[in-house]
Amino acid sequence: MAWHNDQVSEDETKKIIDILKTTLELDGDIVELGCYKGDTSLMLAEAIRSTGKKLWIYDSFEGLPQKSMQDESAIGVDFKAGELFVTKREVKQRFLRAGLPVPVIKKAWFNELTSDDLPLSICFAFLDGDFYQSIKDSLKLVESKMIKGAALLVHDYKNEALPGVAKAVDEWLKGKNLKILEYQSLGIIII
Repeated sequence: MAWHNDQVSEDETKKIIDILKTTLELDGDIVELGCYKGDTSLMLAEAIRSTGKKLWIYDSFEGLPQKSMQDESAIGVDFKAGELFVTKREVKQRFLRAGLPVPVIKKAWFNELTSDDLPLSICFAFLDGDFYQSIKDSLKLVESKMIKGAALLVHDYKNEALPGVAKAVDEWLKGKNLKILEYQSLGIIII
């Protein structure tokens, strides 16, 4: 089924699903931190429908948080606190209308989540937190749960309007024997 996604390009969406499919033989579940309306979530759910894997999605459902100085960009002025607001109920309803299993949906700011809020192990993580602190918190959350061979994708890694994303990822990568591949705005890391 083709899903419309107004935040992730069609090429990026194809790449996300292609990479997800490479991880389906691994143990672990799929997580998405920052789901907005659930466009990517629906695609992930469709791709894992018959695998027995579970999708876990996380969002504040209060829109974007406040920017930090790491997020300041002259071309990113439209990204303000409260923008991209959607309710948890709206996202859940989209799954029900699509006839897809409703994922585990957790409403919280990422810095409020703990390891106990995530699955025991993760084979695929999609991080779409838009800002420095959100990505930093997301990476900290998923890092110990990701199994060998897992894929970690970060949306907006190459987005000049959201410079904090790359700053957070690059800081996290320092001292780790991991490489990041770039595809359009995505940063792709195989653990």
